[in-house]
Amino acid sequence: MSDTQTVLKQTPLHATHLGHKARMVPFGGWDMPVEYSGITDEHLAVRTRAGLFDVSHMGEIEIAGADALAAVQRISSNDASRLAVGQIHYSALTTPQGTFVDDLLVYRMAEDHFLLVVNASNIEKDFAWIRSQVQTFADAPAVNTSSRYALLALQGPVAKDVLQSLTAVPLDDIKYYWFAPGEIAGVRGTISRTGYTGEDGFEVFVPPAQAAHVWQAILRAGAAHGVIPAGLGARDTLRLEASMRLFGNDMDETTTVLEAGLGWIVGWKKDDFTGADVLRAQKAHGIERTLVGLEMVDRAIARHGYPVIVDGQAVGTVTSGTQTPFLKKAIGMAYVPTALAEPDRQIHVEVRGRLAAARIVPMPFYKRPRS
Repeated sequence: MSDTQTVLKQTPLHATHLGHKARMVPFGGWDMPVEYSGITDEHLAVRTRAGLFDVSHMGEIEIAGADALAAVQRISSNDASRLAVGQIHYSALTTPQGTFVDDLLVYRMAEDHFLLVVNASNIEKDFAWIRSQVQTFADAPAVNTSSRYALLALQGPVAKDVLQSLTAVPLDDIKYYWFAPGEIAGVRGTISRTGYTGEDGFEVFVPPAQAAHVWQAILRAGAAHGVIPAGLGARDTLRLEASMRLFGNDMDETTTVLEAGLGWIVGWKKDDFTGADVLRAQKAHGIERTLVGLEMVDRAIARHGYPVIVDGQAVGTVTSGTQTPFLKKAIGMAYVPTALAEPDRQIHVEVRGRLAAARIVPMPFYKRPRS
Protein backbone atom coordinates (compact mmCIF):
# COMPACT_ATOMS: atom_id res chain seq x y z
CA MET A 1 0.00 0.00 0.00
CA SER A 2 1.36 3.42 -0.95
CA ASP A 3 1.68 6.25 1.55
CA THR A 4 -0.98 8.17 -0.38
CA GLN A 5 -3.65 5.50 0.13
CA THR A 6 -6.02 5.95 3.02
CA VAL A 7 -6.99 3.04 5.25
CA LEU A 8 -10.75 3.19 5.60
CA LYS A 9 -12.25 2.83 9.06
CA GLN A 10 -14.74 0.05 9.67
CA THR A 11 -17.83 0.01 11.87
CA PRO A 12 -18.40 -2.92 14.26
CA LEU A 13 -20.86 -4.29 11.69
CA HIS A 14 -18.42 -4.40 8.77
CA ALA A 15 -18.22 -8.20 8.64
CA THR A 16 -22.01 -8.38 8.97
CA HIS A 17 -22.43 -6.16 5.90
CA LEU A 18 -20.07 -8.33 3.89
CA GLY A 19 -22.11 -11.33 4.99
CA HIS A 20 -25.23 -9.61 3.62
CA LYS A 21 -23.30 -9.10 0.35
CA ALA A 22 -23.64 -5.33 0.63
CA ARG A 23 -21.93 -3.13 -1.94
CA MET A 24 -19.35 -1.20 0.06
CA VAL A 25 -18.08 2.29 -0.77
CA PRO A 26 -15.78 4.84 0.90
CA PHE A 27 -17.77 7.49 2.80
CA GLY A 28 -16.28 10.10 5.09
CA GLY A 29 -13.21 7.94 5.68
CA TRP A 30 -15.28 4.82 6.38
CA ASP A 31 -15.97 1.65 4.39
CA MET A 32 -19.78 1.71 4.37
CA PRO A 33 -22.63 -0.23 2.74
CA VAL A 34 -24.27 1.83 0.00
CA GLU A 35 -26.86 -0.83 -0.88
CA TYR A 36 -27.83 -4.44 -0.27
CA SER A 37 -30.87 -5.39 -2.38
CA GLY A 38 -30.91 -2.08 -4.29
CA ILE A 39 -31.51 1.57 -3.44
CA THR A 40 -35.09 1.61 -4.78
CA ASP A 41 -36.03 -1.58 -2.95
CA GLU A 42 -34.54 -0.32 0.32
CA HIS A 43 -36.10 3.15 -0.06
CA LEU A 44 -39.57 1.68 -0.62
CA ALA A 45 -39.12 -0.72 2.30
CA VAL A 46 -38.53 2.23 4.64
CA ARG A 47 -41.55 4.13 3.30
CA THR A 48 -43.90 1.14 3.50
CA ARG A 49 -42.41 -1.24 6.13
CA ALA A 50 -39.01 -0.56 7.70
CA GLY A 51 -35.31 -0.61 6.96
CA LEU A 52 -32.34 -1.12 9.28
CA PHE A 53 -29.30 1.14 8.86
CA ASP A 54 -25.81 0.99 10.34
CA VAL A 55 -24.94 4.56 11.29
CA SER A 56 -22.12 3.68 13.66
CA HIS A 57 -19.80 5.91 11.65
CA MET A 58 -21.48 8.96 13.19
CA GLY A 59 -19.45 10.68 15.91
CA GLU A 60 -20.25 11.17 19.58
CA ILE A 61 -18.73 13.98 21.62
CA GLU A 62 -19.68 14.45 25.27
CA ILE A 63 -19.50 17.56 27.42
CA ALA A 64 -20.07 17.18 31.16
CA GLY A 65 -19.46 19.31 34.22
CA ALA A 66 -20.83 22.31 36.06
CA ASP A 67 -20.33 24.54 33.00
CA ALA A 68 -21.57 22.02 30.41
CA LEU A 69 -24.81 23.87 29.64
CA ALA A 70 -23.02 27.20 29.26
CA ALA A 71 -20.49 25.59 26.92
CA VAL A 72 -23.14 23.95 24.74
CA GLN A 73 -25.04 27.24 24.64
CA ARG A 74 -21.92 29.06 23.42
CA ILE A 75 -20.89 26.65 20.66
CA SER A 76 -24.30 25.73 19.20
CA SER A 77 -27.17 27.71 17.74
CA ASN A 78 -30.21 26.16 19.42
CA ASP A 79 -31.26 26.82 23.02
CA ALA A 80 -30.08 23.84 25.05
CA SER A 81 -31.49 25.33 28.26
CA ARG A 82 -34.94 24.34 27.00
CA LEU A 83 -34.02 20.66 26.82
CA ALA A 84 -35.28 18.43 29.59
CA VAL A 85 -33.18 15.46 30.64
CA GLY A 86 -34.07 12.77 28.12
CA GLN A 87 -34.80 15.24 25.31
CA ILE A 88 -32.95 15.92 22.03
CA HIS A 89 -32.83 18.77 19.56
CA TYR A 90 -31.31 19.51 16.18
CA SER A 91 -28.73 22.30 16.16
CA ALA A 92 -25.68 23.73 14.42
CA LEU A 93 -22.08 24.16 15.47
CA THR A 94 -21.54 27.68 14.23
CA THR A 95 -18.55 29.73 13.13
CA PRO A 96 -18.19 33.43 14.05
CA GLN A 97 -19.69 34.11 10.60
CA GLY A 98 -22.90 32.24 11.46
CA THR A 99 -22.00 29.41 9.08
CA PHE A 100 -21.73 25.68 9.77
CA VAL A 101 -18.86 23.88 11.36
CA ASP A 102 -21.37 21.01 11.30
CA ASP A 103 -24.99 20.17 12.04
CA LEU A 104 -25.66 17.88 14.98
CA LEU A 105 -28.10 16.40 17.47
CA VAL A 106 -27.80 17.44 21.12
CA TYR A 107 -28.91 14.92 23.75
CA ARG A 108 -29.37 16.08 27.34
CA MET A 109 -28.19 13.04 29.29
CA ALA A 110 -28.33 14.81 32.68
CA GLU A 111 -28.56 18.38 33.94
CA ASP A 112 -24.81 18.81 33.43
CA HIS A 113 -24.11 16.19 30.74
CA PHE A 114 -24.68 16.53 26.98
CA LEU A 115 -24.05 14.09 24.13
CA LEU A 116 -23.44 15.64 20.70
CA VAL A 117 -23.92 13.40 17.64
CA VAL A 118 -21.94 14.77 14.69
CA ASN A 119 -21.28 13.78 11.09
CA ALA A 120 -18.80 11.00 10.43
CA SER A 121 -16.52 12.98 8.12
CA ASN A 122 -16.30 15.83 10.65
CA ILE A 123 -15.51 14.01 13.90
CA GLU A 124 -11.89 15.12 14.27
CA LYS A 125 -12.58 18.63 12.96
CA ASP A 126 -15.60 19.06 15.22
CA PHE A 127 -13.81 17.74 18.29
CA ALA A 128 -10.87 20.08 17.76
CA TRP A 129 -13.25 23.01 17.26
CA ILE A 130 -15.36 22.16 20.30
CA ARG A 131 -12.34 21.64 22.53
CA SER A 132 -10.90 25.00 21.48
CA GLN A 133 -14.20 26.75 22.18
CA VAL A 134 -14.96 25.21 25.59
CA GLN A 135 -11.51 25.60 27.12
CA THR A 136 -12.49 29.02 28.51
CA PHE A 137 -15.03 27.30 30.79
CA ALA A 138 -13.76 26.14 34.17
CA ASP A 139 -15.67 22.84 34.21
CA ALA A 140 -16.84 21.67 30.78
CA PRO A 141 -14.39 19.09 29.44
CA ALA A 142 -15.18 17.68 25.99
CA VAL A 143 -14.41 14.03 25.27
CA ASN A 144 -14.59 12.22 21.92
CA THR A 145 -16.47 9.05 22.92
CA SER A 146 -17.24 7.84 19.38
CA SER A 147 -15.48 4.50 19.94
CA ARG A 148 -17.83 3.69 22.83
CA TYR A 149 -20.94 3.50 20.66
CA ALA A 150 -22.41 1.56 17.79
CA LEU A 151 -25.53 3.19 16.37
CA LEU A 152 -28.33 1.39 14.52
CA ALA A 153 -31.35 3.10 12.94
CA LEU A 154 -34.63 1.24 12.44
CA GLN A 155 -36.87 3.44 10.30
CA GLY A 156 -40.35 3.00 8.88
CA PRO A 157 -44.03 2.43 9.73
CA VAL A 158 -43.48 -0.93 11.46
CA ALA A 159 -40.30 0.13 13.31
CA LYS A 160 -42.06 0.61 16.66
CA ASP A 161 -43.79 -2.77 16.65
CA VAL A 162 -40.62 -4.61 15.64
CA LEU A 163 -38.41 -2.90 18.20
CA GLN A 164 -41.03 -3.24 20.94
CA SER A 165 -40.77 -7.02 20.63
CA LEU A 166 -37.10 -6.73 21.69
CA THR A 167 -37.35 -4.31 24.62
CA ALA A 168 -39.32 -3.76 27.79
CA VAL A 169 -39.02 0.01 27.35
CA PRO A 170 -42.53 1.30 26.46
CA LEU A 171 -41.79 2.87 23.09
CA ASP A 172 -45.11 4.71 22.94
CA ASP A 173 -43.85 6.75 25.90
CA ILE A 174 -40.80 7.95 23.95
CA LYS A 175 -41.97 11.03 22.09
CA TYR A 176 -40.35 12.31 18.89
CA TYR A 177 -36.86 13.65 19.71
CA TRP A 178 -36.77 12.06 23.16
CA PHE A 179 -34.75 9.06 24.35
CA ALA A 180 -34.68 6.46 27.13
CA PRO A 181 -32.17 3.93 28.48
CA GLY A 182 -33.02 0.24 28.40
CA GLU A 183 -32.20 -3.19 27.06
CA ILE A 184 -32.56 -4.10 23.39
CA ALA A 185 -32.37 -7.84 22.69
CA GLY A 186 -30.80 -8.25 26.12
CA VAL A 187 -28.15 -5.56 25.53
CA ARG A 188 -27.99 -2.39 27.62
CA GLY A 189 -28.30 0.69 25.44
CA THR A 190 -30.17 3.88 24.67
CA ILE A 191 -33.23 4.20 22.42
CA SER A 192 -33.99 7.55 20.77
CA ARG A 193 -36.99 8.40 18.61
CA THR A 194 -35.02 10.08 15.87
CA GLY A 195 -33.97 9.43 12.29
CA TYR A 196 -32.91 10.82 8.95
CA THR A 197 -35.56 9.41 6.63
CA GLY A 198 -38.78 11.35 7.19
CA GLU A 199 -40.38 8.27 8.76
CA ASP A 200 -41.14 7.38 12.34
CA GLY A 201 -38.36 5.28 13.77
CA PHE A 202 -35.67 4.79 16.36
CA GLU A 203 -31.92 5.03 16.68
CA VAL A 204 -30.31 2.61 19.13
CA PHE A 205 -26.96 3.16 20.84
CA VAL A 206 -25.31 -0.08 21.98
CA PRO A 207 -21.74 -1.16 22.86
CA PRO A 208 -19.76 -1.99 19.70
CA ALA A 209 -19.11 -5.57 20.83
CA GLN A 210 -22.87 -6.26 20.94
CA ALA A 211 -23.80 -4.43 17.72
CA ALA A 212 -23.92 -7.53 15.50
CA HIS A 213 -26.13 -9.36 18.03
CA VAL A 214 -28.64 -6.48 18.15
CA TRP A 215 -28.55 -6.06 14.34
CA GLN A 216 -29.38 -9.71 13.74
CA ALA A 217 -32.06 -9.70 16.46
CA ILE A 218 -33.82 -6.75 14.83
CA LEU A 219 -33.72 -8.38 11.39
CA ARG A 220 -35.08 -11.66 12.81
CA ALA A 221 -37.85 -9.86 14.67
CA GLY A 222 -38.68 -7.83 11.57
CA ALA A 223 -38.55 -10.64 9.00
CA ALA A 224 -42.29 -11.28 9.11
CA HIS A 225 -42.89 -7.55 8.62
CA GLY A 226 -40.60 -7.27 5.60
CA VAL A 227 -37.80 -5.38 7.39
CA ILE A 228 -34.56 -5.40 5.39
CA PRO A 229 -31.08 -3.89 5.78
CA ALA A 230 -30.66 -0.54 4.04
CA GLY A 231 -27.57 1.38 2.98
CA LEU A 232 -26.35 4.91 2.49
CA GLY A 233 -27.88 5.18 -0.97
CA ALA A 234 -31.44 4.82 0.32
CA ARG A 235 -30.60 6.96 3.35
CA ASP A 236 -29.70 9.78 0.95
CA THR A 237 -32.78 9.51 -1.26
CA LEU A 238 -35.04 9.21 1.80
CA ARG A 239 -33.58 12.27 3.54
CA LEU A 240 -33.84 14.29 0.32
CA GLU A 241 -37.55 13.42 -0.10
CA ALA A 242 -37.98 14.70 3.47
CA SER A 243 -35.89 17.84 2.65
CA MET A 244 -33.35 17.06 5.35
CA ARG A 245 -30.08 18.84 4.70
CA LEU A 246 -26.77 17.06 4.18
CA PHE A 247 -23.62 18.72 5.47
CA GLY A 248 -21.11 19.21 2.67
CA ASN A 249 -23.88 19.40 0.07
CA ASP A 250 -26.68 21.63 1.36
CA MET A 251 -24.73 23.57 3.98
CA ASP A 252 -21.12 24.07 4.96
CA GLU A 253 -18.67 26.71 6.20
CA THR A 254 -19.83 29.08 3.43
CA THR A 255 -23.58 29.00 4.18
CA THR A 256 -25.29 30.51 7.20
CA VAL A 257 -27.98 28.83 9.25
CA LEU A 258 -30.59 31.25 7.87
CA GLU A 259 -29.50 30.80 4.25
CA ALA A 260 -29.97 27.05 4.72
CA GLY A 261 -33.58 27.69 5.79
CA LEU A 262 -32.91 26.53 9.34
CA GLY A 263 -33.78 29.63 11.35
CA TRP A 264 -35.91 27.40 13.57
CA ILE A 265 -32.76 25.86 15.09
CA VAL A 266 -31.57 29.24 16.37
CA GLY A 267 -32.29 30.15 19.98
CA TRP A 268 -33.02 33.80 19.29
CA LYS A 269 -33.80 34.61 22.92
CA LYS A 270 -30.73 33.06 24.50
CA ASP A 271 -27.50 34.86 25.34
CA ASP A 272 -24.85 35.34 22.71
CA PHE A 273 -23.46 32.29 20.97
CA THR A 274 -20.81 31.95 18.29
CA GLY A 275 -22.05 33.73 15.17
CA ALA A 276 -25.12 35.22 16.88
CA ASP A 277 -24.42 38.79 15.76
CA VAL A 278 -24.28 37.78 12.09
CA LEU A 279 -27.43 35.68 12.28
CA ARG A 280 -29.35 38.38 14.13
CA ALA A 281 -28.32 40.93 11.51
CA GLN A 282 -29.47 38.58 8.75
CA LYS A 283 -32.79 38.05 10.52
CA ALA A 284 -33.27 41.82 10.81
CA HIS A 285 -32.15 42.81 7.32
CA GLY A 286 -32.84 39.72 5.25
CA ILE A 287 -30.64 37.29 3.34
CA GLU A 288 -29.49 37.60 -0.25
CA ARG A 289 -29.73 33.92 -1.10
CA THR A 290 -31.72 31.01 0.24
CA LEU A 291 -32.09 27.27 -0.16
CA VAL A 292 -35.15 26.23 -2.17
CA GLY A 293 -36.76 23.02 -3.32
CA LEU A 294 -37.03 22.30 -7.01
CA GLU A 295 -38.90 19.79 -9.12
CA MET A 296 -37.87 18.95 -12.64
CA VAL A 297 -40.44 19.58 -15.37
CA ASP A 298 -38.39 18.16 -18.21
CA ARG A 299 -37.17 14.59 -18.15
CA ALA A 300 -33.83 15.10 -16.43
CA ILE A 301 -32.21 14.78 -13.01
CA ALA A 302 -30.66 17.73 -11.22
CA ARG A 303 -27.37 16.66 -9.61
CA HIS A 304 -25.10 18.27 -7.05
CA GLY A 305 -23.15 21.13 -8.62
CA TYR A 306 -25.40 21.70 -11.64
CA PRO A 307 -26.04 25.41 -12.41
CA VAL A 308 -29.50 26.95 -11.91
CA ILE A 309 -30.42 29.28 -14.78
CA VAL A 310 -32.96 32.12 -14.81
CA ASP A 311 -33.40 34.31 -17.92
CA GLY A 312 -30.23 32.90 -19.39
CA GLN A 313 -28.09 33.73 -16.37
CA ALA A 314 -26.59 31.33 -13.84
CA VAL A 315 -28.08 32.39 -10.50
CA GLY A 316 -27.31 29.44 -8.24
CA THR A 317 -26.24 25.85 -7.84
CA VAL A 318 -27.99 22.57 -7.14
CA THR A 319 -26.83 21.16 -3.80
CA SER A 320 -28.69 17.81 -3.80
CA GLY A 321 -30.81 16.08 -6.41
CA THR A 322 -32.18 12.69 -7.35
CA GLN A 323 -35.00 10.75 -8.96
CA THR A 324 -37.05 9.68 -5.95
CA PRO A 325 -38.25 6.07 -5.79
CA PHE A 326 -41.38 6.81 -3.74
CA LEU A 327 -42.56 10.17 -5.12
CA LYS A 328 -41.42 9.16 -8.59
CA LYS A 329 -40.24 12.70 -9.32
CA ALA A 330 -36.88 14.28 -10.00
CA ILE A 331 -36.34 16.70 -7.12
CA GLY A 332 -33.52 18.71 -5.64
CA MET A 333 -32.43 21.64 -3.52
CA ALA A 334 -30.49 24.68 -4.67
CA TYR A 335 -29.30 28.08 -3.49
CA VAL A 336 -30.84 30.96 -5.44
CA PRO A 337 -31.19 34.71 -4.84
CA THR A 338 -33.97 35.32 -2.31
CA ALA A 339 -35.73 37.61 -4.79
CA LEU A 340 -36.16 34.63 -7.13
CA ALA A 341 -37.23 32.11 -4.51
CA GLU A 342 -41.02 32.22 -4.70
CA PRO A 343 -42.83 28.89 -5.28
CA ASP A 344 -43.86 27.98 -8.83
CA ARG A 345 -41.17 30.18 -10.38
CA GLN A 346 -40.01 28.57 -13.60
CA ILE A 347 -36.27 27.96 -13.73
CA HIS A 348 -33.83 25.82 -15.68
CA VAL A 349 -31.08 23.49 -14.58
CA GLU A 350 -28.10 23.00 -16.84
CA VAL A 351 -27.84 19.23 -17.23
CA ARG A 352 -24.79 18.08 -19.17
CA GLY A 353 -24.74 21.15 -21.35
CA ARG A 354 -28.46 21.48 -22.04
CA LEU A 355 -31.15 23.44 -20.23
CA ALA A 356 -33.85 21.38 -18.52
CA ALA A 357 -37.01 23.07 -17.27
CA ALA A 358 -37.80 22.97 -13.55
CA ARG A 359 -39.85 24.89 -11.02
CA ILE A 360 -39.39 25.98 -7.41
CA VAL A 361 -41.64 24.11 -4.99
CA PRO A 362 -42.24 24.20 -1.22
CA MET A 363 -40.34 21.86 1.07
CA PRO A 364 -40.51 19.22 2.39
CA PHE A 365 -41.26 17.23 -0.72
CA TYR A 366 -42.60 14.33 1.38
CA LYS A 367 -44.48 14.27 4.68
CA ARG A 368 -45.30 10.92 6.23
CA PRO A 369 -48.99 10.19 6.86
CA ARG A 370 -49.98 10.83 10.47
CA SER A 371 -51.64 7.90 12.17
